[in-house]
Amino acid sequence: MNASTPDPTSGTSTATDSAGAATDESTLPPPKWKIIGPGLVVAATGIGAGDLVATLVAGANYGYALLWAVIAGVIIKIALVEGAGRYTLATGHSIFEGWRKLGVWTSIYFGPYIIIWGFVYGATAMSASAIPIYTVFPQIPLAVWAIISGLVGAVLVWFGKYASFEKVVAALVGLMFVTVVGCAALTAPNLLEIVKGLRPWIPEGGLMNTLAIAGGVGGTITLAAYGYWLREKGWNTPRFMKVMRIDNAMAYVISGVFVVSMLIMGAELLYSSGIAIGSGDDGLVDLGDVLAERYNPFVKYLFLIGFWASSFSSILGVWHGVSLQFADYWGHVRKTPEHSPERGVGGKYYRFYVLWLTFPPMLLLLIGKPVGLILAYGVLGSFFMPFMSITLLFLLNSHYVPKEWRNGWFLNTVLVIVTALFVVLGANQLIGAFQ
Repeated sequence: MNASTPDPTSGTSTATDSAGAATDESTLPPPKWKIIGPGLVVAATGIGAGDLVATLVAGANYGYALLWAVIAGVIIKIALVEGAGRYTLATGHSIFEGWRKLGVWTSIYFGPYIIIWGFVYGATAMSASAIPIYTVFPQIPLAVWAIISGLVGAVLVWFGKYASFEKVVAALVGLMFVTVVGCAALTAPNLLEIVKGLRPWIPEGGLMNTLAIAGGVGGTITLAAYGYWLREKGWNTPRFMKVMRIDNAMAYVISGVFVVSMLIMGAELLYSSGIAIGSGDDGLVDLGDVLAERYNPFVKYLFLIGFWASSFSSILGVWHGVSLQFADYWGHVRKTPEHSPERGVGGKYYRFYVLWLTFPPMLLLLIGKPVGLILAYGVLGSFFMPFMSITLLFLLNSHYVPKEWRNGWFLNTVLVIVTALFVVLGANQLIGAFQ
């Protein structure tokens, strides 16, 4: 069996053959890989009910005017996730280990954030996954469906077998594609208006909505999970760089198709008819009612299946990927070696966080969300995307990354623009948290 390790000084990797002799990895045959990879997992995890309803509301309020912002959001996420993946492949270290090199302040921020985020998000994700099921089977309380969703998610990721996990997520993405994109196709979208929507402009009074759409397509902390899933997939050296870039780009193109489909339904079904819907996850149920009235009750249930697939894929992705991030962080706190099994899938730190995402949030489902906790969640959350873009900007231009894998002027320009965008969004979210 060949084992390979990256050479941090040269940006290349060496492999050790069965006899123990080192060889230049560039002489090895190209890696075997599949179209379905970690990119699809991170994109599916990030596109949850919140992203779908935000895009739906944008379509309902502005028609196709913000289509360009949706596409810009996809490009932004491709750049960010590619950066996280490139750092991991080029250095052989996790993104958390990269953050740690920038100073202790990164751990001081990240530790409290991942704990509070997991507590609040666990309840939010379970509730979102339960809403479409409760809509069809209201005989059982919403909280019960939410608890069942969390428990099923926990069981599916408990042992952390990445190959099985990836197949389940791929199946959920297939469901989303058939249902969400199929429902959008039924609306017979106006192709001329779609083309007009590619022209960048901001509707009157729509600045923050535009920025939120551009910056919010496809997740926050889940983006940082990409490097961990690359390692689980076995893509762990620079020779997988091209594969990673294709995987990441194709995955976010697919996720872009989902959110554009939601924009189309918002524009064709709601904007053109002046129909208002709720701004929360219940807004997707409202859309289901519109689809039933306009077409057929069967279409409503088809859409609700897509709604559920989107929400449940987020549960699986977060329960798996963010648990890996926590295991890496807590392993560092406990001074456990970076590549120790305790800092990986199935380790005790990983399983602790799976339980943390599942059981404590059930209290929030039953008693509601305390104001102070929500305030802390909003404050810490407003900083994460600027945190990620700024740290990537420093790491990918530093001596920690082999020269050939550092940023060029174009990627630096993109990251600077992205950082400015997220600082504005973060400031707005921070202000909103105290209002």
